[in-house]
Amino acid sequence: MATEAGATCDVTAGLVIWSVPVHEVDVPRSSPTNRTTTMEQVNLFLRRAEMDSRTAALLTAAACGAGAVVLLLRNMSRHRRTKDKIQRASDRRTEGLQRAEQAVLRYRQSHPTTNSALILTLSLSELTKQLQEGSLSPEDVFYTYMEKTLDVHKQLNCCTGILLESFDQLKTIDSNKKGLLYGVPVSIKENFEYKNQDCSCGVIINLDQPANNDGVLVEVLKRQGAIPFVKTNLPQGLLNYDCSNPIYGQTVNPHNLQKTSGGSSGGEGALIGGGGSPLGLGSDIGGSIRIPASFCGICGLKPTSGRLSSKGLRPIFRGQKSVSSSAGPMAKDVDSLALCMQALLCDHMFSLDPTVPPIPFNVEMYQSTKPLRIGYFESDGYMQASPSMTRAIREVKALLEQAGHTLVPYSPLKIDHVVTEMLIKGVMADGGTSLLQKLEGGPLDPCLRSQVFPYYFPKWLKRTLSFLLKPLSTRGSATFRALCGVGSIPELWKQHAAVEDYIHETIGDWRRCNIDVLLCPMIGPAYNFLYCGRVTPALSYTMLYNLLTFPAGVVPVSTVTAEDEEELKHYKGNYQDYWDKLFKKAVSGGEGLPVAVQCVALPWQDELCLRLMKEVEQLVKQSRDDQSDEFILQPQPLTGDIEKQGDWQLLGLWCISSAISSSGGGMLWRPSGRRGRQINRQLIQSFINPRVSASSPILPSLHIC
Repeated sequence: MATEAGATCDVTAGLVIWSVPVHEVDVPRSSPTNRTTTMEQVNLFLRRAEMDSRTAALLTAAACGAGAVVLLLRNMSRHRRTKDKIQRASDRRTEGLQRAEQAVLRYRQSHPTTNSALILTLSLSELTKQLQEGSLSPEDVFYTYMEKTLDVHKQLNCCTGILLESFDQLKTIDSNKKGLLYGVPVSIKENFEYKNQDCSCGVIINLDQPANNDGVLVEVLKRQGAIPFVKTNLPQGLLNYDCSNPIYGQTVNPHNLQKTSGGSSGGEGALIGGGGSPLGLGSDIGGSIRIPASFCGICGLKPTSGRLSSKGLRPIFRGQKSVSSSAGPMAKDVDSLALCMQALLCDHMFSLDPTVPPIPFNVEMYQSTKPLRIGYFESDGYMQASPSMTRAIREVKALLEQAGHTLVPYSPLKIDHVVTEMLIKGVMADGGTSLLQKLEGGPLDPCLRSQVFPYYFPKWLKRTLSFLLKPLSTRGSATFRALCGVGSIPELWKQHAAVEDYIHETIGDWRRCNIDVLLCPMIGPAYNFLYCGRVTPALSYTMLYNLLTFPAGVVPVSTVTAEDEEELKHYKGNYQDYWDKLFKKAVSGGEGLPVAVQCVALPWQDELCLRLMKEVEQLVKQSRDDQSDEFILQPQPLTGDIEKQGDWQLLGLWCISSAISSSGGGMLWRPSGRRGRQINRQLIQSFINPRVSASSPILPSLHIC
């Protein structure tokens, strides 16, 4: 830098050094005294510069230290706020549970004759009938299910909070006595808006933001006489098919506490599967109703996208349009789903949300007995089905053919391309940024860590990994490429257009095959913990129908057998890659767990989908009844001292067993159906319990012992 005197100034590494031309120094070169003076001035200047450098270093260090302290304090403060939020949510849940327990206890003391056991055995159709007739009171039903919910929650951790407002609603319930769901307690997933209640979606950032009003479906339920009484658990951020979050913890399976309930409507699946609710509402963006229904052994329906109002159904983030979410019912049987859909598809919902097509429930289509032409497949070609999934399809196919329906082989179109380029790229169009923003400010749940870990990668790293994985795993390579999302708005429009084209292409393929509905495998059985976020390719069986907007439902048809477990040991998968190995581990140890099938129909034909589900349910039940009626009671050798207390009962059973078997009949009672099984139980009970009257019509004809 030039100066007026001709000197220059250099700034180097924080040091200011002045350079003065020698010819401008007004000191003769030959003078030793002047030369000494000049050197002293230079040395003095350098010492000052050195001191300035030390000062600058100290100031820099102090600034860095202060910044680190501020950052640490901010993180500590944020961590403390997070803990406080979680604690407040936990306290609210605990307080609600305690108040509900106290209310149930008071009711039990004042109504000791309530037959809770009977109420819990009634189907939703029977329950609503008796409530309308007045043979059951809404109070008895409400407190029975509230008590059962509290018991189930203690085992499964399925509830996020009791809706204490339901106690007040119960007092005025007679004002809606004409409703189709009059007096029915209904559970709802946590992300349904209910006035003055949080809709956290399992993320801390959404806590302490209660809804201002009831969502549309909640309001319609109330108008139909139903009583929403509890909110249920879901996974952190919704986009996972486990059921755990840092706020409310892990929900477990009602059939095996070492298995997950599935998700994201896992709290609903666990509560209904455990008998704590006769009817529930869930939401489904990739199988979130159907997977927990499958894992927990209940029925669930994902309606046509847009058939039910989504106003008041809180998503984890808004604006994603490639893969549609739907609200839908969950219950223990198909008739309950149909009744719920009939109740929701009413003028009141169409008035509250005019964006919903005013199409009431088509009872005639649901009750039709016309033979169907049904497409089916045992594996979609992307993720090989587990042995129990395949067996379930084969058994149901045989039952449907015996019932007079036509079964036609079918294969989903371009499934490999669709999973990566439409499903993953559609949901992750922003590369996962929106989801990660919602997860900020709190801990990451273990069930989600492995799933979202790649979302944090920059695009260049995702592309690099996609390139490197291509010769090793085509599926892995395509997945990393899809996780990059879309690069521009025109590319997003192109992706949306591709989805529209695929929907019409699939409908055209159904027309060419001349099929009415589709029977296909359902993910299962229930996974071991921490596998749902790692085995995302299995979602090809469910998420496809969210993309297509088709209605799809699941119905349990079997349980995992020892033979299924043995066959699983030889499972290889379609790709024989990392995901196939993980899937094998995820479903292992599932003997005795429920296995379901999935039924699919074309858009706006939800009633036809339910009709196929009902047909499957009835055929499976009839098949089980026939098998149970063929049960042979084999005589067993007596052991022990018959003089001991209770051994006379064993002797009675042994006598009747031996007599009937030796007579050549080989079975207690031949007629099929409920009456035959009732007589069998009555006959056996007469020997087990001496107090049972011997006036049974079957007993006098048996002269044995």
